[in-house]
Amino acid sequence: MVDQARAARLAQRIKVLVAEALRKRVKDDRAEAITLTEVRVTNDLQHATVYYTVLGDATAAEGAREVLEAHQGAIRHEVGRQLTIRLVPTLDFVADEVPETAAHLEEVLAQARERDAELARLRENASFAGEPDPYKKDGEDSGNEDAAR
Repeated sequence: MVDQARAARLAQRIKVLVAEALRKRVKDDRAEAITLTEVRVTNDLQHATVYYTVLGDATAAEGAREVLEAHQGAIRHEVGRQLTIRLVPTLDFVADEVPETAAHLEEVLAQARERDAELARLRENASFAGEPDPYKKDGEDSGNEDAAR
């Protein structure tokens, strides 16, 4: 079993090395929009999943995916050259969906705030359907004291 701390350190190191490889080795303008968000390494240190986001629209995201697929071997070579471990992990690039999910949650929260504001406006001019306080007070006669006990 591999030490979790070692796997975490290796993942952080791979993240830095992949970012440097994208900046120095990949000669493609589409690579400049790629931001690495996280790297996860399996317990046996054989596979690394690199999560990335892309600044721009769907066309930019597709271009970034193509760049990463085309240069996957060169990036892995660069990572292996600078790591001091026996076996270089394989690299899988996965588009990170956290920003899209966060944007969707922000949208839902904005809709909820609008509905709350609308309910507050409706409540301002509302009046009670019956008495303002429908509950009996301690000093009042209930008429049916045995049923209450």
